[in-house]
Parts: sequence; C-alpha cells; structure tokens
Amino acid sequence: MVVTTRRKAREVNSSGDDERPGLTVRYDTYRNGELVRSSYEMPKHTYDDESSLNENKMSDLPNWKKDKSSILLLFLLYVLQGIPLGFTGSIPYLLLTRQVDYSSQAMFSFAFYPFSLKLLWAPIVDSLFSKRMGRRKSWLVPVQYLLGSLMLYISLNVDALLGSSTQPPEIFLLCCLFFSLNFLAATQDIAVDGWALSMLCKENLGHASTCNSVGQTAGYFISYSIFLAFESKEFCNNYVFPLFNLPPQETGVLTISGFLYFWAVVFIVVTTLVWLFKHEKEDACCESVVDTYRVLWRILWLPSVFHYIIILLTSKIGFAAADAITGLKLIEAGMHKETLALLAIPLTPVQLALPLLIARYTAGPRPMTKVWLKAYPVRIVFGFSFAAIVYYATVVKLPDGSFPMYFYALLVAIFIVHQVFTSSMFVASMAFHAQISDPVLGGTYMTMLNTFTNFGGNWPTTLSLYLVNVLTVRTCSASGRTCLSAAECVVDPLADGGGGDECVTQVDGYYLLSVILAVLGLFWWMAMRPRLTRLQNLPMARWSVTTEKESAA
Repeated sequence: MVVTTRRKAREVNSSGDDERPGLTVRYDTYRNGELVRSSYEMPKHTYDDESSLNENKMSDLPNWKKDKSSILLLFLLYVLQGIPLGFTGSIPYLLLTRQVDYSSQAMFSFAFYPFSLKLLWAPIVDSLFSKRMGRRKSWLVPVQYLLGSLMLYISLNVDALLGSSTQPPEIFLLCCLFFSLNFLAATQDIAVDGWALSMLCKENLGHASTCNSVGQTAGYFISYSIFLAFESKEFCNNYVFPLFNLPPQETGVLTISGFLYFWAVVFIVVTTLVWLFKHEKEDACCESVVDTYRVLWRILWLPSVFHYIIILLTSKIGFAAADAITGLKLIEAGMHKETLALLAIPLTPVQLALPLLIARYTAGPRPMTKVWLKAYPVRIVFGFSFAAIVYYATVVKLPDGSFPMYFYALLVAIFIVHQVFTSSMFVASMAFHAQISDPVLGGTYMTMLNTFTNFGGNWPTTLSLYLVNVLTVRTCSASGRTCLSAAECVVDPLADGGGGDECVTQVDGYYLLSVILAVLGLFWWMAMRPRLTRLQNLPMARWSVTTEKESAA
C-alpha cells in the first residue's frame, strides 16, 4: 500500500503504475538514451485535445463556481500576504528621503530573504499541527495574529524607527522587524499554498495559481504604489487635495503609522473570522517532521524533480540583465526614481487581469508548453529591446534633464507588453506546480518548487549586477587612465598634468551583458524545450514519492 492523494479515485502502487480505471494510453520515456514505451492510466486532468473532450465529463472541467467561496477566501489570504511584502518594498524609498547611504540600504535588503529560505521550515509547517484545529489553520491562525500584532507594534514606533532630521534611522532594528514580518508572511504562504490543494476540487486546482498571482499583486499594489503615492505630501498637494478644494497639508492622505495600524486590525479581524467559520477537509500527511524531511529529500532526487529543478535554476539567466539592471540604467540616464515608480502603476491592471484571461490555458493540462515555452523567446527579445530603450533615453533627454512625453508613452507601452509575457510565464509555472504537487506534502512540495524558482531568479540577478561593472570600461578624459568614479579624475593643480577632469564611460557593460545573456537564453530555450515538454508529459506517478513505511504496509 502506498500514499493515497486527495484524488480519492487514484492510487499508485509501488511500481509506479496508476491503478485508477480510465483511458489507457502509451507514453514514451528515455532511459539511458533509449526509447522506452510504457502504459499508463491517464488521469482525467491530463487528457489532451480531442481525447479529453471525448472521454472527460463536463464536471471534470474547470468550474470556479463550484469552489466560489474557497476561491474568494484564497484570494483574500493572498492579498493579505502581499501587504507586508509591498510595504517592505516601500521602505527603501522612505529611507532615501532620510538621506540613508547605500550600505544601510544593503543591510535592510536582508529583510527580503525569508521567501528564499522558507524551504528550511516548510516541512515543519506541513507536519506539525493540531487535529482539532486543522492542518493548515494550526499555522495560519497564529501566524496571521502575529503578523497583525507585529504590524501594530511597528505602527506605534515607526516614526522613531525611520528617524528624523536630528536622529538617524534604526536600520538594524528595522531590518530585524521587517525580516520577522516577511518570515511570518512566508510561513503564511506555506500554509495557504498547502491549503489550496485540499480546499479546491481537482479540476479547479489551476485557479490556485490565479488567486496567488492576482491576490499577491493586489496586496503589493495597495501597500507599495498606492501607499507611496498617497503618503507623499507633494503628490497629495498637487493632485489630491485640490480636487476637494483643500489647502496644502503638511502630510499626505496616508501616514505610515495609520496605514500599518489599519492593516493590523484587518489581519486580526480576518484571522478571527477564518478561525471561527472556515472548516478544513481532512487531509493525509506524513507522520512526523523527520518523515517529512526524509520524503522531501527523496523528492529532490526523483529524476523528474531533479531535472525540473535544473530547469528552474537556469531558466532566468537569459533575461537577468533586462530585469535587474534596466531600471538602474534609466535612473543613471537621468530619470527620477519617483517617475520610474509612477510609470509602473499602469502595469498593475495588467498583472491583475492577465491571470484571469489566461486561466483557461493554465488551469487545464500542459500549461508549460501551451504558455510558458511560447512566452520565453519573447522575453529574450526584450533583452535587446530594453538595451535599445536605455540607449534611446540618452539621445532624447532634454536640456533641462527631463524626457519628452512620447518617450514616457513608449516606455509604458514596452513595460506593459513585457509584463504580459512575464505574468503569463509566472501563472503557467504556478499552475504546473499545483498540478504535480502531491497533496500529502502539498505545502512543502509547492514551497520547494517555488523556492528553487525564486533562487533561479536571484543568483542571475546577483551575477549580472557584478558582471556589469566588470564589463564596463571607464577612463579619465584627460589622462586616459581607468577610473571607477569622478572622484578619481579630479584635477590636482600640484600634480604634473593632473589626474583628468571627468570619468567617461567608454564601454557600457550593460549593453554587452544584455547581448551575451540574451544569446545564452536562446541557446537554453532550444536545448531545454524538448526536455521540459517530456517532463510535463510524464504521468503524475513520476512526481510522487512512496515512503518505505507505506510500501511495507
């Protein structure tokens, strides 16, 4: 006897064959370079094209109305998850107004790390729980109460923490507090991801990724774009207060403490309602934390998972420069940071609406080949497009340091198209993760895949930021010697010939790096496309692990 998933009709025996009655098909796999043909009882959600329509019942097709209340709850929980993430993202901008140097900004950046580390404690969240309270609510309820309490504490002390004209910000304490806030948000994410697998019917599992994408984006937008705009005194005095015939104010519509206090109350109220009125379905799980870590280790070494992790770790190298450095280069070209942030606002409706529009493709079978692989080469092309727009910014810049309106319109249009393909790939990958994750280890399984996805984007970003300086060549205009900054080229009147008067960029490493990584990305796509297609066509049994204890039973 083996692991039985939430899909009640399906059992997988020790040989990996699917014993559920259904359509018997033949599938091809490759072992040691040889084609191996095997039979498999195809699960209904993997039927494809005409055979799917002929063999599947209409009740097995995605139908969100069947799980309407659960989908709405998942959406709300993901919105709450986006609130601390967006507010954490706004803190660096608030610190900039207080003249904080980049070394302090670097220290605060550690507050973003928990979502890249959550795999370390995900098995604990997945295994330890109170049966009376429920497997997911055992973690969700106390974690969200702690989130509300911590936000309440920060709201009461945030003015002192951010400092003033006479007192510097408490950077280390801010980092610790927001690290804790994101740690709790990451833990909530583990619980909600796992709960989605048992809360929704199998035909609606693809909607979990939609709730994740739309909800988290909405929460981030509220606590980042909306908060920064309406917290700004200048923005409100220029655009908000005149609408109501109000005189200029000393603060914006929102204050930092008031915003945090409001959302602290929302967290506490919503958590109480979920605790009292939302009931969990019984869900099978491993017997102990040790079992969970052991099974997780075995999952990591499943051939299908191992090869898929390699894809996750290397897939974003092709557009690392475009995603990580383009904004910095636009600021370097003269665009104000606040202007660049405002230009991102039109992207939010796209982020919110697109997952709903493409749900019909991602909720069904094969989201990676239908969406992800088709969007990938387009994102590679954006590496060249972004390099071109950065160069164009230096050409059209006006004498007063601003840019013409048509350039802003062009920039927004390119950003929107880029966001369409970025969101499509994200939703498709999340849908695929939901499909292959075993509900027995649902939260841990999905967290593992999402952790490798995040890390696969982090290390290329770090590498590209390092390489762009290595590939950039700057020289002093007078002496011709290499330099890193204008300070190294200040003329010393006492020195023979001086040291130059300006540090001039001869070769901008951004353009060179963009081309190199884009070419690497195209080669990656051509090499990995058939491998990813084969992985997606594997039966669900190839993504599951049978523990020794269950096999013995």
